[in-house]
Amino acid sequence: MTQAIRIPSTEHGINPREIDKKARSILTSLTKAGYEAYLVGGGVRDLLLGHHPKDFDIATSATPEQVKEVLPSTRIIGRRFRLAHVHFGREYFEVATFRAPHDDSDKGKVGDHGRIINDNVYGTVIEDAYRRDFSVNALFYDLETGDVLDFVGGMDDLKKLQLRMIGDPVVRYREDPVRMIRAIRFAAKLNLTIEPASEAPIHELSVLLGNIAPARLFDETLKLFHGGMAVKTLELLRHYHLLEHLFPRTEQSLSEDDENGSYTNLVYAALNNTDKRIRAGKPVTPAFLFAVMLWKQVRDGSVMYRELGNPALQSVHLAATDAFAEQVKCISVPRRFSNMTREIWTMQGRFQFKNTRRVMGFLEHRRFRAAYDFMCLRAKAGEIPFDDCEWWTLIQEVDEQEKIAMCQAFSNTPKKGRGNRTGRRNKRS
Repeated sequence: MTQAIRIPSTEHGINPREIDKKARSILTSLTKAGYEAYLVGGGVRDLLLGHHPKDFDIATSATPEQVKEVLPSTRIIGRRFRLAHVHFGREYFEVATFRAPHDDSDKGKVGDHGRIINDNVYGTVIEDAYRRDFSVNALFYDLETGDVLDFVGGMDDLKKLQLRMIGDPVVRYREDPVRMIRAIRFAAKLNLTIEPASEAPIHELSVLLGNIAPARLFDETLKLFHGGMAVKTLELLRHYHLLEHLFPRTEQSLSEDDENGSYTNLVYAALNNTDKRIRAGKPVTPAFLFAVMLWKQVRDGSVMYRELGNPALQSVHLAATDAFAEQVKCISVPRRFSNMTREIWTMQGRFQFKNTRRVMGFLEHRRFRAAYDFMCLRAKAGEIPFDDCEWWTLIQEVDEQEKIAMCQAFSNTPKKGRGNRTGRRNKRS
């Protein structure tokens, strides 16, 4: 280990006023109390790249208990990795004590596969830098001096727009296989290339994601696909054979898509739409992501259950149950999202009915907008006629009398080329 290279503010250009004032107050309080404290990680990296960070994480020589003594609004969380969360009302900032290399004590256990079980061995700022994952995430900003501290060549990697694992990549990925997912996320989000030595083991070690708790992979998946670069993320996940360990049926569905590529078109249309919404500051929901990723399995499964004699709606529910039962082995999905996903799927059949009573009730449904967006994506992907999307788009824009007229006009219009299909549906309804 070496001493840090100090890069003065005249060379790195970080403006301290771009750092959240609450984060600055934490840094100032800890240093006044006699502890080392630095802004670290993604916040420093993003400021150096000219981005506006959302998170400002802090590393300090103070233990979580000492942080709480200095800042009473602190809550200490975690067992495997103890952290201090300094609260300002509902907002909080993460403060981590410098970590050291693992030892044989209960505070630094490593499992049979090399995965870290406990990570509470405290150390120095130099040791902490070498314990971090990628060099570009191991840069420390000293608020007192305005210097950036670089122990591991992170500044050079930033200039090269390169993502490089600190230490032996095989060992580091085994310590925490989620680092492979983080590599993809940073590469996509920041337009970085993965350094060859850091890239090489990913294909071989991707199977280790099976050792990660599905609940943790849910959080990591949202970071992957709700970071504004979902399309590029998907392509990188497939390139490195990681998608099959997160969404195994999605990977299979994409690989076996029909010659028209309707499912692939749906996925890309949905992820492009998600990226646009995030960049525009609009909300997105995990329920929609899972609705898209598992749709082909549910669609095909519902056809199978229909052929076995089950009613249409029950067939969708049965297929949805199968899809989630398989998916939660990889990524757990909280019930509040899985229930919404089910509603999006089961409501797709309601778009075929355009009589006045059904339409008026459907438009008032709390999930109508999500189901409508999904239906229009299916139409754009070529899975269903685009006329359906246009009709339902228009009826939301007109007044009540025009809505009634549209429904009556549809009911009185001969369904050329679609009569048999509509007849079968009406009979089953």
